[in-house]
Amino acid sequence: MPEFPTFSLTRNPRRGLAAALLLGGFVCSALAHADDKVIVLDSGEAQLSLIDEASRTVVGTEPTGKEPHHLMITPDGQSLIVADSVSNDLMFLDPHTGKVQRRVEGIEDPYQLGFSPDHKWFVTAGLRLDRVDVYSYNGHDVTIAKRIPLAKTPSHITFSSDSKIAYVTLQDTGEVAAIDLASQTVLWKLHIGNTPAGLWMTPGDKYLLVGMTGEDDVAVVDPHTHTLVKKIQTGRGAHNFRNLDDGKHVVVSNRVESTISILDYTTLTKVGDITGLRPGPDDMELSADKRYLWVTFRFAKHVGIIDLTTRQLIDTIAVGRSPHGIYFANRAPVVAPNPD
Repeated sequence: MPEFPTFSLTRNPRRGLAAALLLGGFVCSALAHADDKVIVLDSGEAQLSLIDEASRTVVGTEPTGKEPHHLMITPDGQSLIVADSVSNDLMFLDPHTGKVQRRVEGIEDPYQLGFSPDHKWFVTAGLRLDRVDVYSYNGHDVTIAKRIPLAKTPSHITFSSDSKIAYVTLQDTGEVAAIDLASQTVLWKLHIGNTPAGLWMTPGDKYLLVGMTGEDDVAVVDPHTHTLVKKIQTGRGAHNFRNLDDGKHVVVSNRVESTISILDYTTLTKVGDITGLRPGPDDMELSADKRYLWVTFRFAKHVGIIDLTTRQLIDTIAVGRSPHGIYFANRAPVVAPNPD
């Protein structure tokens, strides 16, 4: 049995992750709000920027903890979690307005975070602490199941579609690790190259794509045989992914090359590049109509907007230092109840 406590809203509404995750497991209708915002994390400013999507202007900022890097919508769509890695806390926002709902302290080094597809697990990667924390989640409460030492510098996370395995990249050892969520044990590790970062699983869990930030390519891993299948040359500093939701293509940001490559994940080939960008493209999000790709320029204090029909950068928006995670309120998911 875990030696760590279960946190519940009925015990103390200001303590513990479960206090912030009172999700109930009900279906959330993702209706657009008139005041929907695009939320961008300015990691170097300890703040987030609120952008009006229609006018493409910053309409406000909100203080966060130190070094907010990544964000994640809760399974019911009611809250957007901002992970403050250096402040060791989570901030919960209204996903439509950016208004702060609550803060939860004592979550150590949450650089990256994610819910398993079945919502039974909540996982954080501690880049600074060389650790992955696995929490069980029952729709109301969470319990820390295990803190797993995982050297060195665990960064990005993705899951198998059956929610049995969490995959984590280890930047400084050049590996990808597979964690069995039920037993909280490391199943296997595979060395794939220099500084692996972003992860994306192709449909059917056929291949795991890994952005190789220390190289100029994307590694293709077979998660079933634990082998490196091939590398797809993209651009220097291949980093993070965004599915284009067209049943065929995914894009990867090349942070050093300052380009975005378009990959056909059915053939595992590169089919094009988006060039003419600002320095350091990083996280990306797709507009609801799938026409525009928004991207944070980590080294340029701007967010860019790309027209996917022309593959051209058509606008930029000045934000704070080191913009990283980005979220569109009008793309909040409609989710089913947490299965028993």
